[in-house]
Amino acid sequence: MLSNRVRSFINRYNLLSLEQVHLVALSGGADSVALLLLLKELGYRIEAIHCNFHLRGAESDADEQFCVTLCKQEGIPLHRVHFDTKYYAETHGVSIEMAARELRYAYFETLRNDMKAAEICVAHHREDSIETVLLNMIRGTGIDGLTGIAPRRGHIVRPLLEESKKALLAYLESRNQRYVTDSSNLVADVKRNKVRLQLLPLLEEMNPSVTESVHRMSQHLAEVMKMADSAIPAACSLVQRHEGGEKMWHLSYEQLHTVASPQYVLWRCFQPFGFSSTQIGEMARWLESMQTSFLSCHKAKQTKSGKQWVADKYVVITDRDAFIMAQRQTLPSLVCTIPEPGIYPVKSPECRFHVSLTMIDSDFSFDSNPHRAFLDASSVRFPLKVRTLQAGDRFVPLGMTGSKLVSDFLTDRKKNLLAKQRQLVVEDAQGHIIWVVGERISHPCRITASTCQCLLLAVD
Repeated sequence: MLSNRVRSFINRYNLLSLEQVHLVALSGGADSVALLLLLKELGYRIEAIHCNFHLRGAESDADEQFCVTLCKQEGIPLHRVHFDTKYYAETHGVSIEMAARELRYAYFETLRNDMKAAEICVAHHREDSIETVLLNMIRGTGIDGLTGIAPRRGHIVRPLLEESKKALLAYLESRNQRYVTDSSNLVADVKRNKVRLQLLPLLEEMNPSVTESVHRMSQHLAEVMKMADSAIPAACSLVQRHEGGEKMWHLSYEQLHTVASPQYVLWRCFQPFGFSSTQIGEMARWLESMQTSFLSCHKAKQTKSGKQWVADKYVVITDRDAFIMAQRQTLPSLVCTIPEPGIYPVKSPECRFHVSLTMIDSDFSFDSNPHRAFLDASSVRFPLKVRTLQAGDRFVPLGMTGSKLVSDFLTDRKKNLLAKQRQLVVEDAQGHIIWVVGERISHPCRITASTCQCLLLAVD
């Protein structure tokens, strides 16, 4: 019996409790209607959510009215929300399908928090999971992409995941329960619809039980992935650190060399942050090509650095002894202009520059605080520019007589590529870099015995 199977699945994965309130995503389609009625039948405390995306005109409004009527008949509270999906897609540069997804799940989570509800129940079933597997195969994927949809992702749960579409339709027919059909699902326009309407029927011609076969394969691979994950040492994982006020994650080369498949570990670590299988493969090949160097240079700590891979929100670089991941930052080349002494707030990165002039007298003293630069005011010309490091930037580091690339100076200071990209410098009106912020001042601008006035630059 369907309700018994669903109850057993919920209990097996500990998806829901009878004591707490759960939200059910209700579109009015067969799957979500079956989910709503089954959870009510099983005694769970539920409230429904309906999203009107205004993509199908009167049909969208009719679906909403159907959900209103159904919930009234069943005595189930209903929450409704309206979205201008097309506008969201245009302004965020995403597809209509992705826009609807982002709007839907953001609202679900907001409502869940406001209501202090436990979980959000969505009506994905077996064929949905199989479609996901096939889509991932077409795009290219790792093992986890072949395991299909998970029963739980955070507070999103899928109680119907092991049930077939046929079983859900039979359940609704047995109750003589109506439902609505989204006409956009009947057109083979987007990839998922093409898989559902064209690819799956073709595969079923070759093997009538293909959905069951793919489902079993996904379950087997899920078990394989559990075994693979259990073989990864706890030390071989991303370690979070704070560097320069910024969160970064390190993955040790030395630890990666201890596992049978470094590429699998790289996948498990970086794929959740949006890095593609191609990028992760490149990381693995880079690691393999450098392995001899890592081992021979371990004591000297002279491993090459400087490769990087960029995802939507994160970036991974190679450093001397680890892969380092950080959130992407788009810093303007010119951070701010300083026309005269004063206090200048900076938004990106968030800090303040304090600029002041002080006469050199018997009470004058200066310290070695790296966030404070003491310069000979006569050697500097306003306005000053605070900007990010650019290729080819040179300066004469304090204590040297010849100029040096700032990038090479930072390499000597053991700064990685991310640190270099975020490094601020102060340039005067003559185009001279007078301070590599937090690191070193320019030698020609140093305080000498003949200095009469000090220019103090400080950042906090």
